[in-house]
Amino acid sequence: MLLTKILRSAVLSAMTAALVIVPAHSASAAPTSAQDEPGPRVVGGTRALQGEFPWMVRLSMGCGGAMYTNQLVLTAAHCVGSTGNNTTITATVGVVDLQDTSATKVKSTYVHRSPTYGTSTGGDWALIKLATPITGVPTLPITTTTAYDTGTFTVAGWGAATEGGAQQRYLLKANVPYVDDVTCRDAGSYYSDLIFPAELCAGQMATGGVDTCQGDSGGPMFRRDNANAWIQVGIVSHGDGCARPSAPGVYTQVSTFASAIAAAAANLGGGGPTPTCGPFTNNTDVSIPDRGAAVTSSVTATGCTGSTSSAQVAVNIVHTYRGDLVIDLLAPDGSSYRLKNSGSDSGDNINTTYSATVSNETRNGTWRLKVQDVASADVGYINSWSITL
Repeated sequence: MLLTKILRSAVLSAMTAALVIVPAHSASAAPTSAQDEPGPRVVGGTRALQGEFPWMVRLSMGCGGAMYTNQLVLTAAHCVGSTGNNTTITATVGVVDLQDTSATKVKSTYVHRSPTYGTSTGGDWALIKLATPITGVPTLPITTTTAYDTGTFTVAGWGAATEGGAQQRYLLKANVPYVDDVTCRDAGSYYSDLIFPAELCAGQMATGGVDTCQGDSGGPMFRRDNANAWIQVGIVSHGDGCARPSAPGVYTQVSTFASAIAAAAANLGGGGPTPTCGPFTNNTDVSIPDRGAAVTSSVTATGCTGSTSSAQVAVNIVHTYRGDLVIDLLAPDGSSYRLKNSGSDSGDNINTTYSATVSNETRNGTWRLKVQDVASADVGYINSWSITL
């Protein structure tokens, strides 16, 4: 979290923000250890274990980041200069102790800064391409759905232990609760121009004491997804001081910019992953009439961003002669995509996942599975199906 509201401006893009975990009543806290000692520097917080967050990155200009691919670091736009060639940044990866000699250090070659940063649209994100891929280090997937934009989040960084303090040698971690947009906006004049679609707020509103601060800018805010895997939902952006009551941290809302980040990664050639949204599932049985009219089962995709050119469709159909069946996927705009033709396959049931190539379809909306039995003598039903976009 940065110290003044002017940090929204690109003018101060070189300034950074850091992790602070201090108790609400710090006067009663035990003394912290010396700056270069291995003990925790921050009362009420926890030192991250080696390998706990392996995708965390420390950048030489004093920001954090996360490995988006094995050659691209996702960070904040205000941490970097303009888009273009850049060989001045060093990324440190693979350690919690910045003085650990086993750290991997790689120079940058190029920076892509969000073209919407500093505008009313928001977009405090950037990608840094490294000179060489970093092997053996997991990446941190980003969310493409707003479904994960609430709850309790984890933040981590090497930032200052107190507002205005020195940055630290050891990686710290803490949990921060979601603060809704309206509550955040109404927290004070600093937050009056919060960009609802582009920014998330988190922090201890009543007591303060847990926050990000100078030195943590660009680092990830993350949580567990439905599969209990880490997923990034925010990027440390700015805030009114550090760990103050009624002054939450403000984070870039990653779900809003997921498609733009993926597109930029693809242009950089850094092996960018294709973000997905879902799965969205319908478990209601639908009978399939013997040699009858087609039936449909629908799911509604919500909270996704942008469009997609592919869909994964998991289909579970109970039927005594699957060769009788024709299966199509219907997009929200009515476009139809064939998943399966009829044939001579006499086997029972369908329990498979089809990969469908779709024509830049908007993710959000109602998708339908259409099934028709085109031959006589066998019957069945749609047991369940799901779509991941």
